[in-house]
Amino acid sequence: MILLIDYGNTRLKWRLVSSVGVEHEGATAEGAQALQSALGNYGRAITRVAVSMVGSEQAMAALSATLEKFTRASIRFYWSEQVRDGLRNGYVDVSLMGADRWHAMLGAWQASRSGVAVVDAGSALTVDYIAPGGQHLGGYILPGLQMMRESLHRGAARVGFDDAVSLCTVPGTSTSDCVNHGLSWLNVGIVEHIERDVIDLGLESVVITGGDAERLLALGLKGEHRPGLVFEGLALVDQAEAAP
Repeated sequence: MILLIDYGNTRLKWRLVSSVGVEHEGATAEGAQALQSALGNYGRAITRVAVSMVGSEQAMAALSATLEKFTRASIRFYWSEQVRDGLRNGYVDVSLMGADRWHAMLGAWQASRSGVAVVDAGSALTVDYIAPGGQHLGGYILPGLQMMRESLHRGAARVGFDDAVSLCTVPGTSTSDCVNHGLSWLNVGIVEHIERDVIDLGLESVVITGGDAERLLALGLKGEHRPGLVFEGLALVDQAEAAP
């Protein structure tokens, strides 16, 4: 079995894949140390580990050390690339692009082979545009929902509010409503910008992933929800690199 790991800014996600499909998957906010208890029983069955991560070298070392406690499988870290399978990175220095962002684009591209907008609504919200021929046209990085909430909690001493899951965009009549409705209002603006860009750039579809994907869909974004998009791209790279 192959263990795929998507190690983001705030969560570590894993997917265990065999010849018949996904055997086990999960996520944790506790970092690498949670993997051993979650996957220890699969250690002998794991033949290869593929990792997409945006963390520090210290986090990478901690992850490797944890994996080595319960499996002898080879561990490969995959980063952003200039080109892969017809997808061409728009960054001049591809090392500056987060690996998860690249693998999400690959996952979307390999499935459609057409112009696509890739939205990853995680702790940061990223939007990337891929032209019909596979050229990455660039994108945007914005604070995600929780990051925006935390910035208001930390940076605005007189703005006390309760976090709430709200899709309402009407003007609020309490501080909590003003904040939560305001965040939805901002998200609607993002949705409208994405949909305009898709038309202007001649793209055919939108693919969305990340923890806040369902929120953006509920606020009107028209797209395909693919929760495992990073895993899809990571598996594509690993399969090609591990081939004899």
